[in-house]
Amino acid sequence: MNPKRCAACKYLRRRCPKDCIFSPYFPPSDPDKFACIHRIYGAGNVSKMLQQLPVQTRAEAVESLCFEAKCRVEDPVYGCVGIISLLQTQIQKTQTLLARTQAEIAVAQAKHNQTQVNEFM
Repeated sequence: MNPKRCAACKYLRRRCPKDCIFSPYFPPSDPDKFACIHRIYGAGNVSKMLQQLPVQTRAEAVESLCFEAKCRVEDPVYGCVGIISLLQTQIQKTQTLLARTQAEIAVAQAKHNQTQVNEFM
């Protein structure tokens, strides 16, 4: 096998052309990255998506596709939506706790101020 082939071309068992759209984003040292994306989206669809994007945004798109594909493999029903939902629930609980704590602080400050006013008189 040619060590210069990208992970995508190795996985697909083909030559890696000099202008391979996958090679900048799927190095041969990380074959699982492409395998996961290929399993969910397919090589042809990923190639089409990357070709439609400007070069400067492709790396970020590949990372996003990789994250989404890994989430979909781990949780076939919800994928990354399950993680988003979990995080939104945590945010809501934390906001509620923060509001409760701020209210307790306000009550404690009011009592402290009232005590100081009574002592002054």
